[in-house]
Amino acid sequence: MLTTRFVNGAPNWIDVGTSDIDGATSFYGALFGWRFQSAGPDAGGYGFFQLDGKTVAGGVQTTPEQGPPSWTVYFQTPDAESTAKAAEQAHGRVFFPPMDVMGQGTMAVLADQAGVPFGLWQPALTKGFDVANEPGSLCWVELYTPDIAAAAAFYHATLGLETSAVPFPGGTYTCVNPSGAGENAMFGGMVPLADDPTEAESGPYWLPYFEVAEVDTVVAKAAELGGRVRMPATDVESVGRIAKLADPYGARLAVIKSVPQET
Repeated sequence: MLTTRFVNGAPNWIDVGTSDIDGATSFYGALFGWRFQSAGPDAGGYGFFQLDGKTVAGGVQTTPEQGPPSWTVYFQTPDAESTAKAAEQAHGRVFFPPMDVMGQGTMAVLADQAGVPFGLWQPALTKGFDVANEPGSLCWVELYTPDIAAAAAFYHATLGLETSAVPFPGGTYTCVNPSGAGENAMFGGMVPLADDPTEAESGPYWLPYFEVAEVDTVVAKAAELGGRVRMPATDVESVGRIAKLADPYGARLAVIKSVPQET
Protein backbone atom coordinates (compact mmCIF):
# COMPACT_ATOMS: atom_id res chain seq x y z
CA MET A 1 0.00 0.00 0.00
CA LEU A 2 0.98 3.62 -0.41
CA THR A 3 2.61 5.25 2.58
CA THR A 4 4.15 8.55 3.57
CA ARG A 5 7.14 6.58 4.88
CA PHE A 6 8.53 7.04 1.41
CA VAL A 7 10.82 4.48 -0.17
CA ASN A 8 12.72 4.74 -3.43
CA GLY A 9 10.64 3.74 -6.43
CA ALA A 10 7.25 4.40 -4.82
CA PRO A 11 4.96 7.34 -5.60
CA ASN A 12 5.66 10.32 -3.37
CA TRP A 13 3.91 13.13 -5.26
CA ILE A 14 1.08 13.74 -7.71
CA ASP A 15 -0.15 16.83 -9.49
CA VAL A 16 -2.67 17.90 -12.07
CA GLY A 17 -1.94 20.13 -15.02
CA THR A 18 -5.17 21.78 -16.11
CA SER A 19 -6.43 24.37 -18.56
CA ASP A 20 -8.34 26.11 -15.74
CA ILE A 21 -6.79 25.99 -12.26
CA ASP A 22 -9.63 28.01 -10.74
CA GLY A 23 -12.21 25.66 -12.19
CA ALA A 24 -10.20 22.63 -11.11
CA THR A 25 -9.90 24.06 -7.61
CA SER A 26 -13.67 24.44 -7.47
CA PHE A 27 -14.25 20.91 -8.81
CA TYR A 28 -11.84 19.09 -6.49
CA GLY A 29 -12.86 21.25 -3.57
CA ALA A 30 -16.47 20.18 -3.95
CA LEU A 31 -15.52 16.58 -4.75
CA PHE A 32 -12.90 15.86 -2.08
CA GLY A 33 -12.97 18.87 0.23
CA TRP A 34 -9.59 20.11 -1.02
CA ARG A 35 -8.42 23.71 -0.71
CA PHE A 36 -5.82 25.23 -3.04
CA GLN A 37 -2.87 27.16 -1.62
CA SER A 38 -0.45 28.99 -3.90
CA ALA A 39 3.21 28.02 -3.63
CA GLY A 40 4.11 31.69 -3.93
CA PRO A 41 4.87 34.33 -6.57
CA ASP A 42 7.98 32.52 -7.81
CA ALA A 43 6.23 29.20 -8.42
CA GLY A 44 4.68 30.01 -11.79
CA GLY A 45 1.14 29.54 -10.55
CA TYR A 46 1.88 26.18 -8.97
CA GLY A 47 0.10 25.39 -5.73
CA PHE A 48 -0.92 22.70 -3.30
CA PHE A 49 -4.24 20.98 -2.75
CA GLN A 50 -4.73 20.53 0.96
CA LEU A 51 -7.19 18.53 3.03
CA ASP A 52 -7.55 19.44 6.70
CA GLY A 53 -4.26 21.33 6.43
CA LYS A 54 -2.35 18.39 4.92
CA THR A 55 -1.02 18.46 1.36
CA VAL A 56 -2.50 15.73 -0.83
CA ALA A 57 -1.48 16.89 -4.34
CA GLY A 58 -0.24 19.75 -6.48
CA GLY A 59 -1.81 21.67 -9.32
CA VAL A 60 -0.93 24.20 -11.99
CA GLN A 61 -2.52 25.78 -15.04
CA THR A 62 -0.98 24.53 -18.28
CA THR A 63 -1.18 25.50 -21.94
CA PRO A 64 -2.29 23.31 -24.87
CA GLU A 65 1.36 23.15 -25.96
CA GLN A 66 2.15 21.36 -22.69
CA GLY A 67 -0.33 18.62 -23.47
CA PRO A 68 -3.92 17.91 -22.48
CA PRO A 69 -5.06 18.27 -18.85
CA SER A 70 -3.86 15.26 -16.90
CA TRP A 71 -2.63 13.90 -13.60
CA THR A 72 1.07 13.08 -13.31
CA VAL A 73 2.39 10.51 -10.83
CA TYR A 74 5.89 11.17 -9.42
CA PHE A 75 8.14 8.42 -8.08
CA GLN A 76 10.80 8.84 -5.44
CA THR A 77 14.40 8.66 -6.54
CA PRO A 78 17.63 9.29 -4.62
CA ASP A 79 19.25 10.67 -7.79
CA ALA A 80 17.06 12.19 -10.47
CA GLU A 81 19.94 12.63 -12.92
CA SER A 82 20.92 8.96 -12.89
CA THR A 83 17.29 7.84 -13.01
CA ALA A 84 16.65 10.02 -16.06
CA LYS A 85 19.69 8.51 -17.77
CA ALA A 86 18.48 5.01 -16.90
CA ALA A 87 15.10 5.84 -18.45
CA GLU A 88 16.74 6.93 -21.69
CA GLN A 89 18.85 3.76 -21.78
CA ALA A 90 15.64 1.75 -21.34
CA HIS A 91 14.12 3.43 -24.42
CA GLY A 92 12.22 6.13 -22.54
CA ARG A 93 12.42 9.89 -23.02
CA VAL A 94 13.14 12.94 -20.88
CA PHE A 95 10.43 15.59 -21.32
CA PHE A 96 11.71 17.94 -18.61
CA PRO A 97 15.24 17.27 -17.32
CA PRO A 98 15.93 17.28 -13.58
CA MET A 99 15.68 20.73 -12.05
CA ASP A 100 15.85 22.08 -8.53
CA VAL A 101 12.51 23.37 -7.23
CA MET A 102 13.36 26.22 -4.86
CA GLY A 103 15.31 23.94 -2.56
CA GLN A 104 12.29 21.71 -1.95
CA GLY A 105 13.61 18.89 -4.11
CA THR A 106 14.54 17.95 -7.66
CA MET A 107 11.88 17.10 -10.21
CA ALA A 108 11.85 15.71 -13.72
CA VAL A 109 9.18 14.53 -16.13
CA LEU A 110 9.96 11.50 -18.28
CA ALA A 111 8.11 9.14 -20.58
CA ASP A 112 8.30 5.37 -20.54
CA GLN A 113 8.93 3.06 -23.50
CA ALA A 114 5.27 3.43 -24.59
CA GLY A 115 5.31 7.23 -24.30
CA VAL A 116 3.48 7.44 -20.95
CA PRO A 117 4.49 10.54 -18.96
CA PHE A 118 5.54 10.16 -15.33
CA GLY A 119 7.53 12.24 -12.90
CA LEU A 120 10.51 11.91 -10.59
CA TRP A 121 10.82 13.60 -7.23
CA GLN A 122 14.14 13.61 -5.41
CA PRO A 123 13.21 14.93 -1.96
CA ALA A 124 14.96 17.73 -0.13
CA LEU A 125 12.89 19.96 2.16
CA THR A 126 9.64 18.54 0.79
CA LYS A 127 9.53 14.76 1.13
CA GLY A 128 6.21 14.26 -0.66
CA PHE A 129 2.49 14.42 0.00
CA ASP A 130 1.42 14.49 3.64
CA VAL A 131 -1.27 11.83 3.56
CA ALA A 132 -2.14 8.68 1.62
CA ASN A 133 -4.83 5.97 1.77
CA GLU A 134 -7.27 8.17 3.67
CA PRO A 135 -10.47 9.58 2.16
CA GLY A 136 -9.56 12.38 -0.24
CA SER A 137 -5.99 11.20 -0.82
CA LEU A 138 -4.06 9.02 -3.24
CA CYS A 139 -4.23 5.30 -2.49
CA TRP A 140 -3.24 3.42 -5.68
CA VAL A 141 -1.87 4.01 -9.19
CA GLU A 142 -2.48 1.94 -12.28
CA LEU A 143 -0.60 1.87 -15.58
CA TYR A 144 -2.59 1.13 -18.72
CA THR A 145 -0.05 -0.07 -21.26
CA PRO A 146 -0.02 -2.01 -24.53
CA ASP A 147 2.74 -4.37 -23.35
CA ILE A 148 2.95 -5.47 -19.71
CA ALA A 149 6.28 -7.26 -20.12
CA ALA A 150 7.92 -4.27 -21.81
CA ALA A 151 6.55 -1.90 -19.16
CA ALA A 152 7.71 -4.15 -16.33
CA ALA A 153 11.21 -4.27 -17.83
CA PHE A 154 11.31 -0.49 -18.28
CA TYR A 155 10.22 0.39 -14.74
CA HIS A 156 12.53 -2.23 -13.27
CA ALA A 157 15.49 -0.80 -15.16
CA THR A 158 14.53 2.79 -14.37
CA LEU A 159 13.12 2.69 -10.84
CA GLY A 160 13.91 -0.82 -9.64
CA LEU A 161 10.23 -1.74 -9.50
CA GLU A 162 9.18 -5.36 -9.18
CA THR A 163 6.00 -6.95 -10.52
CA SER A 164 4.03 -9.99 -9.43
CA ALA A 165 0.93 -11.77 -10.69
CA VAL A 166 -1.93 -11.73 -8.21
CA PRO A 167 -5.08 -13.89 -8.63
CA PHE A 168 -8.00 -11.72 -9.63
CA PRO A 169 -11.64 -12.42 -10.57
CA GLY A 170 -11.44 -13.55 -14.18
CA GLY A 171 -7.66 -13.90 -14.32
CA THR A 172 -4.56 -12.32 -12.82
CA TYR A 173 -3.53 -8.75 -12.05
CA THR A 174 0.04 -7.46 -12.31
CA CYS A 175 0.94 -5.69 -9.07
CA VAL A 176 3.90 -3.34 -8.61
CA ASN A 177 6.12 -2.72 -5.58
CA PRO A 178 9.51 -1.15 -4.87
CA SER A 179 12.56 -3.37 -5.18
CA GLY A 180 12.89 -5.77 -2.27
CA ALA A 181 9.94 -4.28 -0.39
CA GLY A 182 7.60 -7.26 -0.75
CA GLU A 183 3.86 -7.57 -1.22
CA ASN A 184 2.97 -5.30 1.71
CA ALA A 185 4.52 -2.42 -0.22
CA MET A 186 2.42 -2.88 -3.38
CA PHE A 187 1.27 0.53 -4.54
CA GLY A 188 -0.13 -0.07 -8.00
CA GLY A 189 -0.72 -2.31 -10.93
CA MET A 190 -0.32 -2.70 -14.67
CA VAL A 191 -3.26 -3.46 -16.96
CA PRO A 192 -3.12 -4.48 -20.64
CA LEU A 193 -4.65 -1.59 -22.55
CA ALA A 194 -6.51 -3.89 -24.94
CA ASP A 195 -8.27 -5.67 -22.05
CA ASP A 196 -10.16 -2.59 -20.91
CA PRO A 197 -12.56 -0.95 -23.40
CA THR A 198 -12.79 2.05 -21.06
CA GLU A 199 -9.13 2.81 -21.77
CA ALA A 200 -8.35 1.27 -25.15
CA GLU A 201 -9.28 4.36 -27.19
CA SER A 202 -7.53 6.86 -24.94
CA GLY A 203 -4.01 5.44 -25.12
CA PRO A 204 -1.58 4.39 -22.36
CA TYR A 205 -1.27 6.42 -19.16
CA TRP A 206 -0.97 6.28 -15.36
CA LEU A 207 -4.34 6.45 -13.58
CA PRO A 208 -4.44 7.72 -9.97
CA TYR A 209 -6.97 6.28 -7.52
CA PHE A 210 -8.26 8.41 -4.65
CA GLU A 211 -9.81 6.83 -1.58
CA VAL A 212 -13.34 8.04 -0.78
CA ALA A 213 -15.87 7.28 1.91
CA GLU A 214 -18.77 6.69 -0.52
CA VAL A 215 -18.17 6.04 -4.22
CA ASP A 216 -21.72 6.54 -5.51
CA THR A 217 -22.03 9.93 -3.82
CA VAL A 218 -18.72 11.08 -5.32
CA VAL A 219 -19.69 9.85 -8.80
CA ALA A 220 -23.00 11.72 -8.66
CA LYS A 221 -21.25 14.84 -7.43
CA ALA A 222 -18.63 14.66 -10.18
CA ALA A 223 -21.33 14.50 -12.85
CA GLU A 224 -23.21 17.38 -11.23
CA LEU A 225 -20.02 19.47 -11.28
CA GLY A 226 -19.44 18.92 -15.00
CA GLY A 227 -17.12 15.94 -14.79
CA ARG A 228 -17.52 12.78 -16.85
CA VAL A 229 -18.25 9.29 -15.55
CA ARG A 230 -15.96 7.06 -17.60
CA MET A 231 -16.89 3.88 -15.72
CA PRO A 232 -19.83 3.78 -13.29
CA ALA A 233 -19.44 2.59 -9.72
CA THR A 234 -18.59 -1.11 -9.78
CA ASP A 235 -17.85 -3.65 -7.06
CA VAL A 236 -14.60 -5.59 -7.46
CA GLU A 237 -14.35 -8.65 -5.25
CA SER A 238 -11.75 -8.36 -2.46
CA VAL A 239 -10.75 -4.90 -3.74
CA GLY A 240 -13.60 -2.47 -3.21
CA ARG A 241 -16.09 -0.32 -5.06
CA ILE A 242 -14.49 1.74 -7.83
CA ALA A 243 -15.41 4.25 -10.53
CA LYS A 244 -13.46 6.03 -13.24
CA LEU A 245 -13.99 9.73 -13.83
CA ALA A 246 -12.64 12.69 -15.75
CA ASP A 247 -12.72 16.21 -14.36
CA PRO A 248 -14.44 18.97 -16.41
CA TYR A 249 -11.17 19.67 -18.24
CA GLY A 250 -10.40 16.07 -19.19
CA ALA A 251 -7.91 14.92 -16.52
CA ARG A 252 -8.63 11.27 -15.73
CA LEU A 253 -8.84 9.80 -12.25
CA ALA A 254 -10.48 6.98 -10.34
CA VAL A 255 -12.11 6.75 -6.94
CA ILE A 256 -12.37 3.75 -4.65
CA LYS A 257 -13.80 2.72 -1.34
CA SER A 258 -11.34 -0.01 -0.48
CA VAL A 259 -12.20 -3.27 1.20
CA PRO A 260 -10.38 -3.28 4.56
CA GLN A 261 -7.28 -5.40 4.24
CA GLU A 262 -6.48 -8.11 6.76
CA THR A 263 -3.37 -7.43 8.78
